[in-house]
Amino acid sequence: MDHSGHDLGVTFLDLDDLSDEDQFIKEQVHKIAFEVVRPASVQLDRMAPGERILEGSPYYAVMNRLKSLGYHKLFLPPEYGGGEGEVTPITLAVVLEELGWGSLGLATSFLVDMMPFLTIAYFGNDDLKEKYLKPWIDDEVGAYHGCWAITEPDHGSDYLTVRGQKEKYSPKGQLIATQANSGWILTGQKSAWVSSGPVATHAAVHAQAGADGDLHHSFFAIVDLSSEGVRKGKVQDMLGVKDDPQGEIFFDEVFVPAENILVAPSPIYPVFGDQLLCVTSASIANVAVGLARAAFEEALNHSRTRMQGGGPISDHKNIKLTLYSMFEKIETARAYARKANYHVRNHALLGFQGGSTGASPRHTRTAQIYAKRIAFEVAHDAIQVLGAFGLSRESIAEKLFRDARCLLIEDGTLEILAFDAVGDVLSNYENSSYQLEEVMAQW
Repeated sequence: MDHSGHDLGVTFLDLDDLSDEDQFIKEQVHKIAFEVVRPASVQLDRMAPGERILEGSPYYAVMNRLKSLGYHKLFLPPEYGGGEGEVTPITLAVVLEELGWGSLGLATSFLVDMMPFLTIAYFGNDDLKEKYLKPWIDDEVGAYHGCWAITEPDHGSDYLTVRGQKEKYSPKGQLIATQANSGWILTGQKSAWVSSGPVATHAAVHAQAGADGDLHHSFFAIVDLSSEGVRKGKVQDMLGVKDDPQGEIFFDEVFVPAENILVAPSPIYPVFGDQLLCVTSASIANVAVGLARAAFEEALNHSRTRMQGGGPISDHKNIKLTLYSMFEKIETARAYARKANYHVRNHALLGFQGGSTGASPRHTRTAQIYAKRIAFEVAHDAIQVLGAFGLSRESIAEKLFRDARCLLIEDGTLEILAFDAVGDVLSNYENSSYQLEEVMAQW
């Protein structure tokens, strides 16, 4: 069987009536996903952990190809080359879905690569933009590669729920920042689950400000990982998402200049965190739809060609009902994911720019929860339709299933995301929009 799977993805009817520009982008990204991203993801999935980050690895080839085509620039504000106005939220959703169709791991790498540099675009001063943002925009050889360093050995998804409960919980962080004359000193570590950590050159880092504080007394900074005192751990060997290297990052008295602190410990930090998670939730939702679609298309193709009982199994009633259920789930997940992405692109930036309203955590977290759950359910059903073929390492469906299982934990477990969403429901359900001023007043 072809390890890269079957190329059906670009022909489906899209109810959003994509513009000619969006349709062109969709076809181009899908072509890259089929010809470059997915084959590389299968190679990486079968390599030893340490080999995935060696010079010449397919990982770098994919990242460099995406950079050379300028897909990272689509997500920038227009003043930095981000589409000059013709790029819409639907455009970005289409790009994420197609990359998710190709590989959850490499799509995740594409997203976390942007984290340090996009935040500089919104929060950094001119010197920081000149030093980091401009070279990243122009990079076509992988000289700049970002990661998002948030989880630590003693906290992960739970950070979502404890960050706003300073009286009930007081968890201590394991990356502590102490003030120096002209900046901060970082001491401690981030967990083994930092996506792209082993290959990143720069990190968007959350750090606890002061050893006696708690997790919500934190800041958000850009750290050059070539700085003295930075050390990286081994590449983890995970159940799935093997094509996105994950590993620890250690900080031994690493100096971070004051200008690299994009969000200081202040009432704005938890608001920033909420809005940033709205952006990531909407993004991951669209990637999850791509994974689900990939699994569905494998099952659909197999059902048309696998002969059992005198004909293709697509003639069997139970297979027909399964395929319908998969199709229904994908279409509803896509509609919600794209709606959430549209909402985020039009509202989260208001929060970033100091507006009174921002993106809705309850809606964006729900989009991520729903799309991730759908991805796993559809990948599970695909295995069932493929039968023994789906259990074979020769089938892309087997990899999609493992990746989908990891997705239930990646970027926040479904349970913790649900707690975060319902917290917003209880506090803000009657409000027509997310009230940033009210949230900040609580701090």
